[in-house]
Amino acid sequence: MRIGDLARETGVSRRLLRYYEEQGLLRPLRLPNGYREYGDADVAAVRHIRTMLAAGLPTVVIGRLLDCVHDEGPRMVPTACPGMVTSLRREQRRIAETIERLQTSQRALDTMLTTVLTPASMPTAPIPAPTSAPDHPPGR
Repeated sequence: MRIGDLARETGVSRRLLRYYEEQGLLRPLRLPNGYREYGDADVAAVRHIRTMLAAGLPTVVIGRLLDCVHDEGPRMVPTACPGMVTSLRREQRRIAETIERLQTSQRALDTMLTTVLTPASMPTAPIPAPTSAPDHPPGR
């Protein structure tokens, strides 16, 4: 099947399928005329990629783990490949740390909003100082 067929079959845009190829996640057969030729395994691979992206995994990690998953009926099932547990735990910690930073930001914003919305005559709580510097430049 051609890229348009794969896009229709998976609901993923052609542009995104090309990106997956650039990232090494898909490896279509190249015909002599340069066209990409995809098979049923690529349909499954796109489903697996989408599932792992939804779990918060970056494409570089997906590239390492993609061969470690297979389908069991409609479900994607991981198998114990070398490094899989370590990679998944590392990503789980990264996501938990991100959630913690976002919760800290949310609390700071909540305090700022409460301060702004509280009449001037009422005492307000001070805005807590951040525990670490943000990972982005000011104003973003």
